[in-house]
Amino acid sequence: MKAATSLVTLVVLVSLRGSSSLPTTAGVSHWDARVLTDDYDDYDDATTPAAPPRATRDGLPQQCDYSPCREKQTPCEDLATSTGCLCPGITLHDKAPMTPDLRTVSWNGSAVVLHWCAPYSHVTSYIVTVGGEEKKEFKGEQRSGALGEIDHVTKVCVAAVNDAGISEQSCKMYQPSDSKLLLTAGLVGGALGLLLLLLLVVLLWRRRRQRKQEATVSMSSSAGRQ
Repeated sequence: MKAATSLVTLVVLVSLRGSSSLPTTAGVSHWDARVLTDDYDDYDDATTPAAPPRATRDGLPQQCDYSPCREKQTPCEDLATSTGCLCPGITLHDKAPMTPDLRTVSWNGSAVVLHWCAPYSHVTSYIVTVGGEEKKEFKGEQRSGALGEIDHVTKVCVAAVNDAGISEQSCKMYQPSDSKLLLTAGLVGGALGLLLLLLLVVLLWRRRRQRKQEATVSMSSSAGRQ
């Protein structure tokens, strides 16, 4: 009887020891996995750079408020850096610029003025030529410039420049406007009119002086006869 009781007790103890070892092993494995996962997540957060801010409108990427024809504005790459907006693609400083777009060449009452649009390229300055000869250089942020007076029909061109080279030219023929011709004609006519008036005054003065002299001579002759 004692032997049977001892055998049953031994079997129960062995069963309890075997069943208790499974939770212990599983528990250690589960904890190790959680620690590794947490460490990996922390590592990702520490090393992955944050995405730059990007302005959006209705969930779509927003284009930068930049126009190639607008004068003295913030460069598009600076706008993109500060706001996260999208710029049109441009060629870099290591390539010669693309051709600018010369829009107008006109007389504004005191000088011939050009307006152009910048190319989608890195530009440091613009060169303007008149009749094939270099006339003036303008800064890279400018989109217009005055050339002074041009009184004849000629070809006016603008080219973009950077450290890598110079672009092809964009050109237009400049022809003095009718208003300028009328102004010139008016000035010439006014000058001629003033000259004629002065001549008339001189002639009248000389005529009057001559009559006065004739009258004096006539009076002297009459007095001698008496």
